[in-house]
Amino acid sequence: MDFLLNTNVQFFILAYLVGGIPFGVILAKKFAGVDVKSSGSGSIGATNVLRVVKEKDPALAKKLGGATLALDALKGLFVLALAYLFGVSESTLWGIAVLAVIGHCYSPFLGLEGGKGIATGMGVMAFMLPYETIIALIVWAIGAKTIKISSVSSLSGVLALLISSFIIHPEMAHAPVVIIVFILFYKHIPNIVRLIKGEEKRVV
Repeated sequence: MDFLLNTNVQFFILAYLVGGIPFGVILAKKFAGVDVKSSGSGSIGATNVLRVVKEKDPALAKKLGGATLALDALKGLFVLALAYLFGVSESTLWGIAVLAVIGHCYSPFLGLEGGKGIATGMGVMAFMLPYETIIALIVWAIGAKTIKISSVSSLSGVLALLISSFIIHPEMAHAPVVIIVFILFYKHIPNIVRLIKGEEKRVV
C-alpha cells in the first residue's frame, strides 16, 4: 500500500474521483426534481440536463445546463491546477487529464456509467493546450450556431483540437491527446449511429 503515499498516485486517484462527480445528476435532481439518467438521452451532461429540465422549466433549464457545463469543465482543470502547484511533471499532468475524463465518462459514483466527456475534456485541454482549445471552441461555436446538432459541433471541435495540436506542438508526445479524443468519440458512438440514420436531434 506504500504506492498510495506517492504524490503522483494520489493525484491520479483524485483526478478520477473528482472527474467522476456527476454534477448534472446532482443539480437536476436537487433543483428540478428530475433524473437525467432515466430521461432524454440518459446522459449526465449539460445538453441532456438542458433538454430534460426544459420540459418543466425553460428558464431553470438554461441555468442548470450552464452550471453543469461549467462544473464539468472545471473539475478536471481544478485537479490539474492543484497538481501543477505541487510541481508534478508534465507527464503526470497528462495522466491526470486523461483520468479526469475517464472519471466523468465512467463515474465510480454511477456504477461506471457517465457522460460523453466533452466539457471535462475541454476543461483539461484548456489547461494543457490553451491555444488548441480556443480553436476547438471557435469550431464548436460555429457548429452550434449553424448545424445545431450538439454531437456534431462537439466532435468537430474535438477533431479541430487534435489536428491543431499536431500543427502547433509537433514536438510533443500526442498519445494522451489521442487517448482523450478516442474516449470522446467512443462515448459518442450512439450519436454517430443516429446521425447516419438521420435521427439525431437538433438543439432548439
